[in-house]
Amino acid sequence: MPRPIQATIHTEALRHNLQRMRQAAPDANVWAVVKANAYGHGIERVFEGLRAADGFALLDLGEAERVRRLGWRGPILLLEGVFEARDLELCSRLGLWHTVHCDEQIDMLALHKTHEPHRVFLKMNSGMNRLGFTPERYRAAWTRLNALPQVDEISLMTHFSDADGPAGVAAQMARFAQATRDLPGERTLSNSAAVLRHASDAGVRADWIRPGIAVYGSAPDYPQRSAADWQLQPAMTLTAKVIAVQQLQPGDSVGYGSSFRADRPMRLGVVACGYADGYPRICPTGTPVLVDGVRSRTLGRVSMDMLAVDLSELPQAGFGSTVTLWGHAANGQVLPIDEVAAQAGTVGYELMCALAPRVPVGVED
Repeated sequence: MPRPIQATIHTEALRHNLQRMRQAAPDANVWAVVKANAYGHGIERVFEGLRAADGFALLDLGEAERVRRLGWRGPILLLEGVFEARDLELCSRLGLWHTVHCDEQIDMLALHKTHEPHRVFLKMNSGMNRLGFTPERYRAAWTRLNALPQVDEISLMTHFSDADGPAGVAAQMARFAQATRDLPGERTLSNSAAVLRHASDAGVRADWIRPGIAVYGSAPDYPQRSAADWQLQPAMTLTAKVIAVQQLQPGDSVGYGSSFRADRPMRLGVVACGYADGYPRICPTGTPVLVDGVRSRTLGRVSMDMLAVDLSELPQAGFGSTVTLWGHAANGQVLPIDEVAAQAGTVGYELMCALAPRVPVGVED
């Protein structure tokens, strides 16, 4: 039989989370962000749950082709735009909208031969300092784009760096508003954190929102707020089975490096999941798990193919018990991926994206 580990993608959770984003910004169109293979969930697996979106936003042309092959005829936005001139040919063929964030991309457009002018999103660097034109150069870039016959409509775009924290969005909003004053075109500004925390401001909502992590059921501002606080549902569950049980006596150690030693008689379960499956090796003793839906903890270091969980207070658990590493347990209990990520000193995004190819993945409606 196959190794007893399974990831499950929950279609109904995706639908719910997408609707939750619409509720937060009811007058805005919604981009469902499916970059990084839909945050590790798989574009083909999430499509049905997200097809009620107004458009799909992603990074590369291969992902755009996959969305078109699924039958999507609506807008697709390349969030980083094109990387070389020949990419524009595929943009023309697939009808892609694309971001313009630097002079080199404008140069490519100026030399591009096309019968259909392109819809572009001109990006401002309002303080994130990754991509985009500075506020001082933004209007000149818009003027140059607007003069090109290869360009149809120009939308206006920026990205918030601190929507999830105390700095908020006010300073970047002010820069964006000043630099775009009187410029025509739809606007898109808000990521998940901005939608949930700041979308009561119509200027922040703008014409399009770009929720990413919230669509997949993770809180963008954890631990200030949890996914449950934002009424989000996990879209991915990772489970594995207990494949062995060990009895520990006081002083016995667990795993490589003997980083955990029992201080009393204990019972542990060995679980068919390790860092080669995408579970973080750095997770320490005490990282939460659900064993047959009951909360417990890991013990010792995570190995390549296995980890250990504490069964000492779970006499009913044993060989074959189901361990939920994150997501939904069969009894309805939920272990948020954000809790596990916090133990590893990272964010839920990374755990989702790190799910290994060797893990079987199913889809549940």
